[in-house]
Amino acid sequence: MPLQDVKTGVIPILYSLQHCPYAMRARIAIFRSKQRVLIRAVKLNNKPQEMLLASPKGSVPVLVLDHTVLEESLEIMLWALAQSDPDDLLPSTKGQSLPEMIGLINHFEAEFVPALEAYSCAKRYHDDNLAACRQRCEVVLSALEERLSKHSFLFSESESIVDLAIMPFIRKFARVERQWYLQSPYPNLRRWLDSYLQSRMFSKVMEKHELWLENRLDLYFGDAIKPSR
Repeated sequence: MPLQDVKTGVIPILYSLQHCPYAMRARIAIFRSKQRVLIRAVKLNNKPQEMLLASPKGSVPVLVLDHTVLEESLEIMLWALAQSDPDDLLPSTKGQSLPEMIGLINHFEAEFVPALEAYSCAKRYHDDNLAACRQRCEVVLSALEERLSKHSFLFSESESIVDLAIMPFIRKFARVERQWYLQSPYPNLRRWLDSYLQSRMFSKVMEKHELWLENRLDLYFGDAIKPSR
């Protein structure tokens, strides 16, 4: 069960994996919303029983709230930004449509994520179809490059949840064939990604945490809260 906080009541618990793109974007939204959670770093080959009781699907991220459990990263992002959105990442007065944003994110996941997994596997196992797998990814990258040629961020001239949701997957792509990526015909995409990778936010979100099962130490994440010992 979530621990009790004297000031705010029940503290949400986030089960997370450092380099998982889904867990990464959940942490980004929590950080940007200035929420705080208890973070429990896990390994997928040694999952805490507490996590499996909360979410039998056994994958991260999982956010345990007072009366419910959020098992999808996009749900966690929307929950965090609904609590607090100081950077106006959700539609407000800018004439933007949240369903349109979510639709763009879902389309990206459906088209890019399977292609990215095939590309990563082809590189890992030295398959002959590496270039073909990369080209499948490039169909989506080209569309993102086109968007970024029109405005500074993926949805509009203003940063939004779309950028935060997509960025971790582009980071993963960029790491598969680093030299190819650096010379690829996507300068706007590289500029956009670099702005995140060089940010204080990214450094904080990617901090390594002790595995929770090693000592069951409760650590706060977000809102610059120090660990509780």
